[in-house]
Order: sequence, then structure tokens, then C-alpha cells
Amino acid sequence: MKATLPEIEKYLGIISAAPQRIAQATKDLDDARLQFKSDSKAWSANDILAHLRSCSDLWSHSMYAMLAENEPVFSDIDERRWAKVTRYAELPFAESLKAYVLQRENLLRVLQPLPIESWERSAIIFERKHTVFTQTRRMAKHEDEHVEQIETLFRNRKG
Repeated sequence: MKATLPEIEKYLGIISAAPQRIAQATKDLDDARLQFKSDSKAWSANDILAHLRSCSDLWSHSMYAMLAENEPVFSDIDERRWAKVTRYAELPFAESLKAYVLQRENLLRVLQPLPIESWERSAIIFERKHTVFTQTRRMAKHEDEHVEQIETLFRNRKG
């Protein structure tokens, strides 16, 4: 899929809004509520944020590499393994959110001024060709789904 300006703007808008949506959904909630899991298989808001951070680390890195190198090659990028290494889920929610916000600001500072041709720069990731645009689109769709999960967790909260 070739990048178009309307599509680029759409996905940049989604990834730009994600940190603010999370902050709004979790505003004034204590750590116990942010760590709460309804059952052993459910994710807490903190778990979801940790997952988003891990994915963002790896996908951002791949985009930076695409922009800095000519078609770099990556083996499988395993976000879940990276999440275990970083132990983001063990961090307090507010600390993790602050880091996520800064990480996102840095990514947007790189992506927003890119000329259209840079969106087509590519890498081979697990034997498939990805571009800066397709990784941004992937991140946006993934984050939108998980941010909605967080919003749903607290949609009917009292107070």
C-alpha cells in the first residue's frame, strides 16, 4: 500500500491522540484501580500500557532504522518477549505513562515533517517488506484497539 497524505495524516492523528486518550481515561485513578484485573487472564490498564510501550519501542526502532539505513533486515520482532525484558508492567502507571508520552513526542517529531517519499522507505521484518507508512499504520490500528480497551475499563466509573 502506497502512502497518501490523507492516510498519513489519519494515522499520525491516531498515534498522536493515544497518550492523551489514555491520560483522560485514567485521570484521578489510583494505582490499585489501574493494576486491577477482573480475572487471571485479564489485563489491567497498567498491563495494556506496558504492552503498548513495548510495541512502540520496537516498531519505532524499526521506523528509525528505515529512515537511517537502506532497507535494514530484522528477524522476528517479538513484542511480548521485549515486554518481559523491559518489565514495564512492574512500573507505576503514572511513571510508565509519562515515559510513553515522551517516547511518542519524539517519534512524532521525526515523522510529522517527513517528505512523502520517506514514508516509502522500507525494511525487511521477519521476511516481509514493511515501510515507515505501514509500520505507522500498524501502530495506529493496534494502539487504537488497546486504548479503547482502557477507555472501556473505566467508561462507567463513579466519581
